[in-house]
Amino acid sequence: MAGWLTVLEAIGLAVVLLALGLGLLAVRRRWLDHLGGTFECSLRVKTTVPGSGWALGVGRYNEGILEWFRFFSYALRPHQVFDRAAVRVLETREPDLIEAVALNADNRVLRIEAREDSIDREWELAMSPDSLTGLLSWLEAAPPGVRRPSD
Repeated sequence: MAGWLTVLEAIGLAVVLLALGLGLLAVRRRWLDHLGGTFECSLRVKTTVPGSGWALGVGRYNEGILEWFRFFSYALRPHQVFDRAAVRVLETREPDLIEAVALNADNRVLRIEAREDSIDREWELAMSPDSLTGLLSWLEAAPPGVRRPSD
């Protein structure tokens, strides 16, 4: 009988820990939403295999930067930061068939170039059409002299 109680206690502890972990994710998401300027945004973090490497996340406008947070993470700091003055839009497109499986149904892909430490690197972001319009407007609405000059 004592063996079954130990098993039930272990299962109960596992359920409590799982609920606590999910609760912390929900609290973190609410905290991000409370800060304002957030939208759902996937980031392509791996580009070795065509169409793969997408990570679900949340984008947030913060002053002159765009912060990207992983959706399933407990980190309070952004995983990636894009300085508005160092971002240049390269293209927008529909996701290809392989990407469409990993992304939301109505998402559009935005390919950008961002300068980090004097090195230009390309990134791909996927978001809803409304979020895309908002992001493009935010990039274009930079104060005079803040926009990155065209190469």
